[in-house]
Amino acid sequence: MTAPDRGRPNILLITVDDMDARSPGRFGGPAGLTPNLDALADAGTIFTDAHVVAAVCQPSRSAIMTGRYPHSNGAEGFEPIHDGVPVLTDGLREAGYVLGILGKVTHLAPVERFGWDHQRDMADLGMGRDPQRYRASAAEFLARARAEDRPWFLMANMHDPHRPFHGSVAEREKFGDAVDDYPDPDVVPAPGEHPLPGFLPDVDGVRTEYAQYLASVRRCDQVVGAVLDAVREAGQEENTLIAFLSDNGMAFPFAKANCYLQSTRTPFVLVWPGVTTPGTVQDTARITMLDLLPTFCEAAGIAVPEGATGRSLRAAVRGERTPDETVFTVFHETSAKRRYEMRCAQDSRYGYIWNAWSDGTREYRAENMDGLSWPAMQDSDDPAVVRRRTFYLQRAPEELYDLKADPHSLADLSADPAYRAVVEDYRERMRAWMAESGDPLRERFEREVAACPAS
Repeated sequence: MTAPDRGRPNILLITVDDMDARSPGRFGGPAGLTPNLDALADAGTIFTDAHVVAAVCQPSRSAIMTGRYPHSNGAEGFEPIHDGVPVLTDGLREAGYVLGILGKVTHLAPVERFGWDHQRDMADLGMGRDPQRYRASAAEFLARARAEDRPWFLMANMHDPHRPFHGSVAEREKFGDAVDDYPDPDVVPAPGEHPLPGFLPDVDGVRTEYAQYLASVRRCDQVVGAVLDAVREAGQEENTLIAFLSDNGMAFPFAKANCYLQSTRTPFVLVWPGVTTPGTVQDTARITMLDLLPTFCEAAGIAVPEGATGRSLRAAVRGERTPDETVFTVFHETSAKRRYEMRCAQDSRYGYIWNAWSDGTREYRAENMDGLSWPAMQDSDDPAVVRRRTFYLQRAPEELYDLKADPHSLADLSADPAYRAVVEDYRERMRAWMAESGDPLRERFEREVAACPAS
């Protein structure tokens, strides 16, 4: 083993579950709802155009830890990564780091492949919703690292604001008496108190469920604060690189388990001592969470594993990456093992989606349709809501959105003759990326888009 270097920074990777990019206050969310996340943002750099590469839990996290797209690492759905795929913890272990994970342990598989020295999962942490248990578990881990005089890597995963939301009927149905074993959030917004995201229709059931979601966001913020408190109390704050993100968009229709802007854009904060400047906003760089692995490797002074993609974020902090860069995102499979292959290319102007599953008859079904919002949309007789839900079920083989004029992806332009050249441009970008990344659907894409009207 490489001898530990006490000059290496500690690394704290904080992930939250199913949080919309605009929910934290510093990202445009309700004022005062997320004081701990706001304070973290003030300590580092906010990235306003950051994306996960797959908008569902296990594939998103596996991509982060391998630096590879799901079709390259093997975790397209809730499966283990392929044998032989290097992971971030390999290099960190060789460099002498102590490795810890809190929550979502089984969402990186096989668990033993990651070699955690310290792990506490959902049941140990009040169903992943108890601030004090996170604080105590983090403190226990940090004490071990201090006793061993080693740098540390901690992946702290919060289960809020994943369904079931606070105060919902589903919460008691799913967790039973365990609901009584973790605290309620200390702020519970009322339905209609805060505006809905623009991609959701303003109907009663959606307003109620969004308020429940925001209550879960508040409790999530409390958990984040508890982990950060443990780091401060251990005297580790000044030598710790902190990255914060959500693994995907909120678990509502047109968000999680899709390839829309609100599916993959994540609230991302980076606090990198000596690199980031407190209170800064980076709004000219489009990045993905594949960039985290090379960032962590650079900070720790270790080699980037073979096959990993992405680039260290040091240059992005300095503004050396631009919004004209194209980000590619994917979707393969829901947690219920339903396959809905999607690919997306986005830049600062347009978002292009190819729905390989859309054939005019098959209907989409995912966990984002559980709860109150989708039934409320089904019950509505508003013509706009009827059109929206009908489209959601079957989509179209291709979608195109003008993200400047239509940031919530409401008006599909793919069939508009005026945008034929734009569609073909993004097809070409998709072709090149599919070839470069070894996407197994490349030949199918070539066949199917050749038959589409814009060709």
